Amino acid sequence: MSAKEKAKAKAEQFIGKAVQKTAHLRGKKSTEAKGAALGIRGKGRERKEKAKDFFKR
Repeated sequence: MSAKEKAKAKAEQFIGKAVQKTAHLRGKKSTEAKGAALGIRGKGRERKEKAKDFFKR
């Protein structure tokens, strides 16, 4: 996994979780859902990179 893509995936997960929790505290349901989606996108990106590394072997 390239370090750049790994960092990008972790950043998306972190930012998504922060947005989700902040929106939950403020009662903003649509923003909370967007934060959750961003976190899931980060997890998907991380899994994609791990799969690419697995098949390179």
